[in-house]
Amino acid sequence: MSEVQVDQEMREAKRKSAKPMLWVSLISMVMFFAGLTSAYIISATREDWVVFDLPQAFYISTLFIILSSVALFLSQSFLKKDDLKKSMMFLIATFVLGLAFVWYQYVGFKELESLGLYFTGPKSTVSTSFVIGITFIHVLHLLAGIVVLIVVIYNHFKKKYSSANMLGFELGAIFWHFVDLVWILLFLFFKFYK
Repeated sequence: MSEVQVDQEMREAKRKSAKPMLWVSLISMVMFFAGLTSAYIISATREDWVVFDLPQAFYISTLFIILSSVALFLSQSFLKKDDLKKSMMFLIATFVLGLAFVWYQYVGFKELESLGLYFTGPKSTVSTSFVIGITFIHVLHLLAGIVVLIVVIYNHFKKKYSSANMLGFELGAIFWHFVDLVWILLFLFFKFYK
């Protein structure tokens, strides 16, 4: 077997294993957040549990995260048609909306603080610590998604993607949509589980 054939086989093996490896990591994240929300449910039975409304900024951030997924879906649709200009435009929109999500999460943390609800310290409560902690961990995952978007934008700019070569884009999109879905589920959980 020649070096070229070995190289081609290695690339094909990487391509075939990339999505299953991503799904395994996503499943581990689901288990992680399931553990955190389970702990939240158990802790909600405590006598010192404080019930509070979610900050308005979390509603706005949720809208931004949904719009970012729509923009990424449109970017991928245009890439499938080899319309690289429109694909890049929606990819950058996804990035900007992702940054807006992170900003409004920060604003939400500040809103909680202004209400006297803290993550740690003598004024903190178990309930606020859970909400802020789980949200912060999600924001860290989303920041990883933003790094992924930067890589996808860079590769897209270098014209590494096309309708015939979308694997890197697809992997980034799967991760981004997953992180978006996790936030929507967490938001609904915090909104309706009292």
